Amino acid sequence: MSAEGHDHAIDHEHEHHHKDTFITKYIFSIDHKMIAKQYLITGIIMGIIGVGMSMLFRMQLAWPEESFKIFNILLGDKFAPNGVMTNDIYLALVTIHGTIMVFFVLTAALSGTFSNLLIPLQIGARDMASGFMNMISYWLFFLSSVIMVCSLFVEAGPASSGWTIYPPLSALPQAIPGSGLGMTLWLVSMAIFIASSLMGSLNYVVTVINLRTKGMTMTRLPLTIWAFFVTAIIGIVSFPVLLSAALLLIFDRSFGTSFFLSDIYIAGEVLHYQGGSPVLFEHLFWFLGHPEVYIVLLPALGITSEVIATNSRKPIFGYRAMIMSILAIAFLSTIVWGHHMFISGMNPFLGSVFTFTTLLIAIPSAVKAFNYITTLWKGNLQLNPAMLFSIGLVSTFITGGLTGIILGDSTLDINVHDTYFVVAHFHLVMGISALYGMFAGIYHWFPRMFGRMLNKNLGYVHFWVTAICAYGVFFPMHFIGLAGLPRRYYTNTNFPLFDDLQNVNVLITTFALIGGVFQLVFLYNFFVSIFYGKKSVMNPWKSNTLEWTAPVEHMHGNWPGEIPHVYRWPYDYSNPAHDVDFVPQNVPMKEGEEVLHH
Repeated sequence: MSAEGHDHAIDHEHEHHHKDTFITKYIFSIDHKMIAKQYLITGIIMGIIGVGMSMLFRMQLAWPEESFKIFNILLGDKFAPNGVMTNDIYLALVTIHGTIMVFFVLTAALSGTFSNLLIPLQIGARDMASGFMNMISYWLFFLSSVIMVCSLFVEAGPASSGWTIYPPLSALPQAIPGSGLGMTLWLVSMAIFIASSLMGSLNYVVTVINLRTKGMTMTRLPLTIWAFFVTAIIGIVSFPVLLSAALLLIFDRSFGTSFFLSDIYIAGEVLHYQGGSPVLFEHLFWFLGHPEVYIVLLPALGITSEVIATNSRKPIFGYRAMIMSILAIAFLSTIVWGHHMFISGMNPFLGSVFTFTTLLIAIPSAVKAFNYITTLWKGNLQLNPAMLFSIGLVSTFITGGLTGIILGDSTLDINVHDTYFVVAHFHLVMGISALYGMFAGIYHWFPRMFGRMLNKNLGYVHFWVTAICAYGVFFPMHFIGLAGLPRRYYTNTNFPLFDDLQNVNVLITTFALIGGVFQLVFLYNFFVSIFYGKKSVMNPWKSNTLEWTAPVEHMHGNWPGEIPHVYRWPYDYSNPAHDVDFVPQNVPMKEGEEVLHH
């Protein structure tokens, strides 16, 4: 790299470039691009564990009390004697599956990977505001992942009171086997996870506010950055509330306080707890829990905005409306948490207030959906795997969101609360949608991360099998939920009422197993392409944002020489004033060229 045109004041990190050891480059790295890869690969490993668990308990639901050798191999003699799954470990699998997928995969891996990778590159910054804090954030996430995985090997079993860990089940160590040490480790892991999330979020917010390059006004930011920025703000507002809930629960469990406990009898014994309220815990949990689903979803929607605009070869429709809808979703997400609690005995008037705010949030969500569809409308569609996953996200976001209108209405929700209808709703709208957003991001920015391309044909196989299996799993669930089948039951054989639904459970499990196994196609594609993929050019998708102006080889500081300046918004595709169908943000305006209205 030549030394000319090199401003060492801006770019002092280059001096240390050649001194990187293996440890400072790959392990304790403060470079945002490496931290993004660390988040992604950790998240993929946690994802494998989470999906593996769901495949195990789906087998139990389809063929209850049958013997499977794999149960015995994976769960051991204590939890699967003769290959028959016990109810204790079933609850534990459901609990840890939910925890891992919501927090460790869809929160940390999605936001952690793409916020870290894209914020500095798309706003034109050398790195994050604090590289050290960024590194600490990742290592706290790693530590909490390790503790969560370790809790699987506790003798009495891991936490077993559902991923929502409602007391008193979670607050009394003697309640069930999974309420013991496994529950304590769950709480410790989550406390560390929240610290990691807060450090990351503060870093993202400061970076977006302070480190934008010359000309990068807030209305020239790509929608990805808007989404990551607002997601980080929601995280800062709501995660501390979950931390308080976790700490109070630790006090109740270990120090004899009564925040969430009152008038409790176990096996005829009267416990000394007085005056606490388990409903208080529900309020604290869901005050994070509902913003959490938008923390999961907004980054995926931001990625989708970028991928759909790039691959439609036309400007995103309604750029400012998209920003407003992100801000509206962020605000409304903090005043709807009560819709998770319609049957907790809350005042019916309060229920009607939460119904109102919940139905309001459908408006900005619909704005986003319509804007995606109108961006696709008459576009010159490049149907690569990233684009297919983005269109898939729009599909699951709409189908999952429609059932939310039913669940958000207190009178209708009472009938289907805690049935498989709820499971189907939130898996489609936040689980599958966010996963599709993550896959779209990986296929789209893989060349930016690793300098190589993913295999396109394997990407097509991965998309179509995943899309068909995802609907195959969660579509039938709506119907067994409407038929009354409750969530989290280990087997339904005790209820003759549900005998007719058994074949539907077999169908769901078949799709789940096929879909789960086919993720191996993605894993093969991902890990092989890192080393043997086709080498990427600098801007493989002919995209406008700044990350594609940086060289393919990674370096400290992202750009050799000067940071590019920004002259236009990020969606100048098919601009009639130019001969090519894309105009990167760092191309100056021509004389007489009008700014495209957005």
